[in-house]
Amino acid sequence: MADSGDRRRFMYNLHEQSKPVGAVRWLPSVSPFLRLAAMSVLSPPAIEIHSFSSQNPNTNLNLVSSYPLPSPATSLTSFKSHNSTLVAASTSTGSLHFFSVNPYEGKIESQIISISDKDSFHCGPIQSIDVETSSTGECATAGEDGRVNLVLVGEDKVENFRVCESDGLVAYTAVKWGSPVEFATGGVGPGLQWWDKRTPGGPVAQFKGVLGRGTVTGMIHSIDIHPSRKHTCVVGGSSGAVYAWDLRWQQQAITLAGIGLEAKSQPFSESEVWEVKYDAFTPQISSTKVLPVMMCSEDGFLAVLQQDEPPLQLLEEPCAINSFDIDPQNPSDVIVALEWESVGILSRGREETEMA
Repeated sequence: MADSGDRRRFMYNLHEQSKPVGAVRWLPSVSPFLRLAAMSVLSPPAIEIHSFSSQNPNTNLNLVSSYPLPSPATSLTSFKSHNSTLVAASTSTGSLHFFSVNPYEGKIESQIISISDKDSFHCGPIQSIDVETSSTGECATAGEDGRVNLVLVGEDKVENFRVCESDGLVAYTAVKWGSPVEFATGGVGPGLQWWDKRTPGGPVAQFKGVLGRGTVTGMIHSIDIHPSRKHTCVVGGSSGAVYAWDLRWQQQAITLAGIGLEAKSQPFSESEVWEVKYDAFTPQISSTKVLPVMMCSEDGFLAVLQQDEPPLQLLEEPCAINSFDIDPQNPSDVIVALEWESVGILSRGREETEMA
């Protein structure tokens, strides 16, 4: 576990909310003075856009706009498409929604997509979505119903293609694009799978690692793939497990945290790891090792992990950290959603730690 010296150079401001927040995502910034973030509110279910001043991080988050959802959001993502800022959310009743957001003011201008067909789409919660932003713009969806779909949004129509139908024998809980034609999925039962659109019929590679204690395969909650190393997936799952899977050595994974797999060191967290993301702010130790990874957990940890190094603990909250996001434009800044109706903003590289 990290000592107090690891925490000396960041500013942390906690903002209480009147509603429970499930997930948070930074929105692309077009102003050096105004920052925008999207949040999925669980009750009543909605997507909210909040703003705050980048010049004074101590200022409160301001609600700019909101849009109701038919049920609580299960996954949230934001991205830039052409000259538009878009937010996509999936729900616990199997629907998918895309919203257009004004990048200057943060107002939700319209809902441009809403899909909820239980026969052709999903008949249960969609646990994860990811949008391929470099080329095709396709949205991959992974559901508890064992379905994996690809959604392509055109100018005048929406196309949905079923990649996998497992009839409920497995449940998918995570999905992430690796390239315009490749993506990874994970869940309960199938382990970690790699798909290639050029090779239909099933996954082209699969890893069934033991993530929990003993021989029971744990659940995969989150997957991330770095654009410069698409052959390596980093995974967060049960029992504090965080590991990297390299397609070039498919039968062996590299443990970054947790009990499962190689288990070279004692875990600092033994609960569910809800989200993992590559961390561009933390310097890389070696070009031959896994890039730095940030994780958040059910037992309230936010930490940076590096291969064969002790974890760098950033936060230890008294409740679960449901979600976090690293600002791709300013990777020193991290936004987190806490179970106890709070949102925190952490700015690394600062000299002090504060609470708003």
